[in-house]
Amino acid sequence: MATNPLVLTMILHVAWSAILYFALTIVRAPAVWGVGRRSDGTNSWSSYEPRLSANLRNQFEWPVLFYVVCLLLLSEPAAMHPAHVWLAWVFIIGRVLHTGVQVFTSNVRLRGIVFTINFLAVLAMWGLLLV
Repeated sequence: MATNPLVLTMILHVAWSAILYFALTIVRAPAVWGVGRRSDGTNSWSSYEPRLSANLRNQFEWPVLFYVVCLLLLSEPAAMHPAHVWLAWVFIIGRVLHTGVQVFTSNVRLRGIVFTINFLAVLAMWGLLLV
């Protein structure tokens, strides 16, 4: 059975969120369980924890509207246009890039650009659905 490409993008976002939960658990391990804590009691990962935590919260904000439009398109296949699939991939790739920028840099401008691409991809999906 062939999986609808929109379902695949939703599965990938769920997988990405799970990976982020796993990473957050690893980053918090020294503080919570003492695993990987330095001899002086410090945590070498502590600078990543707030950024990773914030990014994980971001995975449950704007993406909700991505899931809603995907579910609407899956419930009404005649409304789906090939551009919906392309835009869904732009969104998923953008989510991964957004994580990289937010967690590993402090470049707020770049993070804003990547977010805007994600934002516009979902808006375009909605717009295409309404047309």
